[in-house]
Amino acid sequence: MAKKTQKRLPRRREEFTYHGFRLDDLRSMGITDLLPVMPSRARRKFNRGLNRGEEHLLSRFRNGDSRIRTHLRDMIIMPEMIGKEIEIYNGKEFIKVELQPESVFHYLGEFAPTRRKVAHGSAGIGATRSSKYVPLK
Repeated sequence: MAKKTQKRLPRRREEFTYHGFRLDDLRSMGITDLLPVMPSRARRKFNRGLNRGEEHLLSRFRNGDSRIRTHLRDMIIMPEMIGKEIEIYNGKEFIKVELQPESVFHYLGEFAPTRRKVAHGSAGIGATRSSKYVPLK
């Protein structure tokens, strides 16, 4: 499988905070303490409970596995995942992503796009004259 890396964000001058909490504070909080800080969609997901695959992925982060690959694009990025690398499946290949503090409470799938930008070429051999028209300006 091809390996791709995501562009790194520039180093920030001041410390990262999320709703007034530093990253260390967020990491030390339990799930019940994090719920009021989370966005509503993430809060709903954790109130309903994680499935077995999501629990397993969280346990792999907590155990400190060196290489984590996943198909779980709908998993919420928790504060304990920040700073680690993960490979996320986009439907064709695994995209390597380093989780930044700004990605807290986003979905994993947001960082592994499934569609590429379309780059159209020139008209083909059987094309009509009108479709071969290219404006000068």
